[in-house]
Amino acid sequence: MSIKKSRREFLKDATTIGTALCTSSLLLSNNYFLKTLYSEDITSIRSRVILAKDKRFINANGAVNASIISMALDSALLKITNSKKPPDAWRSLFNKNDIVGIKLNCLAGNKFSPHTEIVEAIINGVKTAGVRESNIIIFERFNRELENAGFNIRRGSNGFKCFGTDDLPSGGYDSKPLIMGSIGSCFSKIASSLCTAIVNVPVLKDHDLAGVSIGMKNFFGIIHNPNKYHDRNCNPYVADLNSHPFIKDKLRLIVCDALKAQYHGGPAFKPQWTWDFQGMLIGTDPVALDRVGAQIIEKKRKEVNMSSLKEAGREPKYIHTAARLGLGVDDPSLIDVIAI
Repeated sequence: MSIKKSRREFLKDATTIGTALCTSSLLLSNNYFLKTLYSEDITSIRSRVILAKDKRFINANGAVNASIISMALDSALLKITNSKKPPDAWRSLFNKNDIVGIKLNCLAGNKFSPHTEIVEAIINGVKTAGVRESNIIIFERFNRELENAGFNIRRGSNGFKCFGTDDLPSGGYDSKPLIMGSIGSCFSKIASSLCTAIVNVPVLKDHDLAGVSIGMKNFFGIIHNPNKYHDRNCNPYVADLNSHPFIKDKLRLIVCDALKAQYHGGPAFKPQWTWDFQGMLIGTDPVALDRVGAQIIEKKRKEVNMSSLKEAGREPKYIHTAARLGLGVDDPSLIDVIAI
């Protein structure tokens, strides 16, 4: 399967790349975490986040090496899971009857959105679990966001689909708002009705209000009124939103594109504050992954003699709030960051 001939020519036909997916069974999924939460002291639970870095991800000409990306994702899943064979690993995350939504973050356009090669590797893995390609939906808020990021809109019955919430009838959102803590919003029907499982594919970047915009903040893109929830560093709004079953119970995997990362000036793309991190963050615990991502951004800010996010008045407090809600682990001493 080819997702990309160029960023403007997305996903024409399904051909297989990187089929030797080196993954294994789930060590700490959301379902596991929720089951364990009520039977163990939360302080005894550890989480695992994989930091995959490779200078070969992007060559000297700026082209992304799809096969190296696939191998890195596979190796990361090996570390997260316990299976010995790739199909078993993916089947521990997805079942053949799932309808899998892949939520991108394309707000910043083609210069700072998830790379198509990473999305391609995810699709190949999901298919390895036995999921039909026609049951895979790549989505964002708007068709134009996907197109601006280099993805072609695909609505047909053959192969996977790619479209925005706005492509659905009646605006694409549920007619009645749902309440979860401080949030009252209508959900995208893609997340609420169409999908049974979600892969979250954010980018690693700073946010001028929330502090960071990584995995959990990306789900502001599945509600109709995210503009209402940016006060107080988006806290507790991000955490409350992620506590809803449409997210909490459907999220199976997070793959954060950090080939290029941004440490200031986000969420819009500001090239003067980006750097070639040449990495990905992969995990199943959304809180732990956001905590690790925030630490990477804080480290970079320190390297360039910039104030910490807390000193700048935008500490990402929602991460700790999400941990208190039982959505994952935010204590760095309980997070195993494994570099590959």
